[in-house]
Amino acid sequence: METVELGRVGMVVSRVVLGLMRIKQLTDGEIRALVGAARDAGVTMFDHADIYGGSHGCEQRYGDAQPVPAAERDQVTIQSKVGIRAGFFDSSREHILASVDQSLAALRTDYLDLLLIHRPDTLVEPDEVAAAFDELHTNGKVAAFGVSNHTPGQIELLARSVRQPLVVNQMQFSIANAALVGQGLAANITGLDQSADRDLGVLDYSRLNDITIQTWGSLQKPPPGGVFLGDRENYPDLNTALDEIAQAHNTTPTAIAIAWIARHPAQMQVVIGTTNPDRVRESAAGATITLTREEWYRLFTAAGHTLP
Repeated sequence: METVELGRVGMVVSRVVLGLMRIKQLTDGEIRALVGAARDAGVTMFDHADIYGGSHGCEQRYGDAQPVPAAERDQVTIQSKVGIRAGFFDSSREHILASVDQSLAALRTDYLDLLLIHRPDTLVEPDEVAAAFDELHTNGKVAAFGVSNHTPGQIELLARSVRQPLVVNQMQFSIANAALVGQGLAANITGLDQSADRDLGVLDYSRLNDITIQTWGSLQKPPPGGVFLGDRENYPDLNTALDEIAQAHNTTPTAIAIAWIARHPAQMQVVIGTTNPDRVRESAAGATITLTREEWYRLFTAAGHTLP
């Protein structure tokens, strides 16, 4: 498995991240099979959030089914997110601290490698976030910090108060849902929806500031979502291209969809939310494939995006 270095903290992590937001209803055996398949494929990073499965529900299932022995804790990277509550967002110091303690108990671990602010909170008090991060870092409960779904300005607002570097930003991105790169490719084209700047240049900002983008919804269509793989009614050209390129590389369309993200020089991490061990293995294989420029752009346009 190819790795990515979170440069400002020196943390080396797997290119593919297994997201565990759908494991609430899995049996212990199914969770162990899923995590085991990921580990065998070289995936060492696992993504959680306090809101997944209800209040810490998926974290609890992971901790019950797959507790990491203390002797092996340094072999995996455990990330969680905080800030989404039922009907509102909460990035207060009190909530961050309380939620992290609950995450640690549910996951049966002494520390998180990474903690992300899950969604921008328009009522955020950056000094409160900074105070929470300082306490968590000083007490050894969280090693590094980041954000999710944040714009450059929102990151800058936090960074003015937070002393630790914000090293990742988790953003929605896939071939079919590619605004992250699409706007830059069609900038200043009047009348083209793709030209609208919806994330305020977060891709370039992240590269300039050594922030690693983690992609969520990596195999998903735009909202309301669903997987684009096999959707020949809405994405016939894309699925044909995926099939043909997969055949050329002796692999699967899933692997090629992951390879498309991994090909970008921003060195993104690819978060996959599957509960299927086979798809985990296919995704891990995809991260090792290097697409040509022609293949990458063919997939981009086959998904319906514009090259001016």
